[in-house]
Amino acid sequence: MYHHPLLFPTLLLAMTAPAAWANDKACPCDGEDSGKTEEVSHWTGGGELGFASARGNSINESLNGRFNLQYTQDDWIHSMDLFGLRARAEYRVEDENGGITRQAKTTANRYTVGINSALKLGEHRQFTTAVRAEQDDFATYDRLQTASIGYGTRMMDGERTKLDVQVGPGFRRAHNAEDDVTETGVIGRGFVGLKFDLTDNTELSNNLLVESGSHNTYAQNDLGVSVAMNSHLALKAGLQARRNSEVEADRKKTDTLTTMNVVYRFK
Repeated sequence: MYHHPLLFPTLLLAMTAPAAWANDKACPCDGEDSGKTEEVSHWTGGGELGFASARGNSINESLNGRFNLQYTQDDWIHSMDLFGLRARAEYRVEDENGGITRQAKTTANRYTVGINSALKLGEHRQFTTAVRAEQDDFATYDRLQTASIGYGTRMMDGERTKLDVQVGPGFRRAHNAEDDVTETGVIGRGFVGLKFDLTDNTELSNNLLVESGSHNTYAQNDLGVSVAMNSHLALKAGLQARRNSEVEADRKKTDTLTTMNVVYRFK
C-alpha cells in the first residue's frame, strides 16, 4: 500500500522538532556581560516558484514550485525537498454540428518528496540515508517509493567549487500504470552534486541522481543558474531532464522541464 507523500515530511519534522540553539555567544556591553545570548538557528532552506500563462485562441497555464529545508546539529544533517508541477490547457474544438466548444485538459501533474539524513564520519565523509516518493499522473510509473543507504564524500571543497558524491544500495517499489502491476526490487543509487560560484552573486549547480534496478533505470539531472539580488532573493533558470530506461512503446524515455523561477532563501 502506498503512503501519502506528505507523511514523510511530517515524520521528519516530528523527529527534529526538539531543536534548540547552538553556539550561544554572550553580548558584552561596556566591558560587562549582560547575560544575553545570540540565538544561532540550526535551520536553513528556501523555496522557488514559477508561473506561466498564455491567453488567446488557447489558454495555457503552468505552475512549478520547490521547497527545501535543512536542519544541522552536531554530526547530523537532515534535509527535506518538496517539488510540484502542474500544467493545464484549454482550447477550442469544433463539434459535429460545426459549433465551437472549449475543452480543458491537465497536461502535467507531478509531486515529489525527498528526505535525506547524513551522519558525519569525518571532515568530508558521511553515512547517508535517503527516501524518495513520487506521484506522476503522466508517467509509465505513476507512483514510486525508494529507500537507500550509502556512503558520501566531498571530492572537491574549494572556495568556489564543491563536489559531493554518494553511492549505495537501496530498495524501490513502483507502480506500472500501463500494466497495473507493482514492481519491487533492489536498486543501486548514485548521486553527484556540484556547486560552482561563477561570480560573487551568480551560482551554477548541477545534481545528478541515478536509481538502477532490474526493472528500470531512472536518471534525473537538474541544472540551474541563479543570480542573487540580495541576501534572500534570487532569480533562477533551470533545466531538468528525467529518463526511464523502460517505458511503453508510445512514450518517450526522456522528459525535460525548463523553468525560470523566483527563489527565496533563509538562514
